[in-house]
This record gives sequence, structure tokens and C-alpha cells, in this order.
Amino acid sequence: MDKDELVCRWQFPSVDQIHDDHDLAFVGADLEPATLLAAYTASYFPMPLEGEIGWFSPLERGVLFLHDFKASRSLRRSDKKFRVTFNTSFVEIMKCCADPSRDGAWISDEFVVAYKKLFDLGAAFSVEVWNSETSQLAGGLYGVKLGDFYAGESMFHHETDASKVALLHLVEKLQSSTNATFVDTQWSTPHLKTLGVKTISRGKYVELLQPLLHG
Repeated sequence: MDKDELVCRWQFPSVDQIHDDHDLAFVGADLEPATLLAAYTASYFPMPLEGEIGWFSPLERGVLFLHDFKASRSLRRSDKKFRVTFNTSFVEIMKCCADPSRDGAWISDEFVVAYKKLFDLGAAFSVEVWNSETSQLAGGLYGVKLGDFYAGESMFHHETDASKVALLHLVEKLQSSTNATFVDTQWSTPHLKTLGVKTISRGKYVELLQPLLHG
């Protein structure tokens, strides 16, 4: 089934209907493909929350404008050590991001199954970074894509700079072959800020999101 034929059983309110000043908008619904597509289109994303699904639309959204990405000289040097592919090992990337030994790990098996369905519909992507000498997976990231909108969900690395190399190649790919203007990072962190991630208001995010969805 084409993603345009999917019908969501739930209604996601526009952000101006969210009255509480919290990143968490509501709890419930499911992780069916139609639900996820409707959610991202309306600026929401899910995370597990005490056995349920929480839907977030942060007041201050982390975004990486492509022209702001900061690739240091050392990162460019590291890039030469790796081989990068796209969409060849989606599930493996998700499972590495879900590793329970990682700090803040939150990705459950339910999420892996759900996002694999999105991937099969062409609405999710992965970037794989391989050690050029050993051909072992060194790092990567995965996310959601709708038109020219791209959201980075999670990244990981087994080798120094491997996740940054994944982001570098994603940015370069988007700049060369799409009309994307930013990568949604959901929130900003001190680490992400070093790569050029900024925060914008919820309302501004929705304003920038809408023109990209059908690119």
C-alpha cells in the first residue's frame, strides 16, 4: 500500500490547540504507519512513556539548518577512514541505536517494527558508516522522511566520529539532491550545538515544516 492511501484513526491537533506549555502534548494512540505519518505531518513524534506512547512537539525545537552544519578538519579526516551507504541496513541501525547499554536508550522492539514499516513505505531512511578496512558497521543514524522533510531520530557510533560522518553525508546528500532546508533533531543538546544545531519556536517549526512535506 502506498503511504498516501493510509488513513489514520487518530486526530492530531494543530499546535495552536496545545494549551499547556509542555513538550509533551498527549499520551495514547498507536504506532501504525498511518498514525506516524499523520503525527510527523502535524509536528509530533512519539517516545515511550511509562508503558504508553507519548507524543511530543517541543516548545523549543532542535533543527540543523543545512547551511549551518559544521564539519571540522578533523571530521573531514575521519571521513576518509569510512565507507558510507544509505538505506542498506535500516533495522541493524535501529537496533544499534536501541542498545540498552547506551545512556538514555529508549527505542523498544515495538518502535523497531513500527519504523521498519515506515521504511518499507519509503517514509524512513538510514545512513550506514562502515570501517573501510574491516567492513564492520562503525556508526550511523536513522530517521523519517516525508517529501523534502527529514527528521533524524537517533544516531550511534562504535568508532570515533562515525555518527558525525553519517550526519555529514546526510547533509551533503540533502544539499545536492533535495529541496530540504533542515534536519529536525527534535531537541538540541550541547553535543548537537557543536555541529550547528539551533532551537526555534514550535510555531516557527510548523511554519518551516509545511512547505517541505510534499516536495
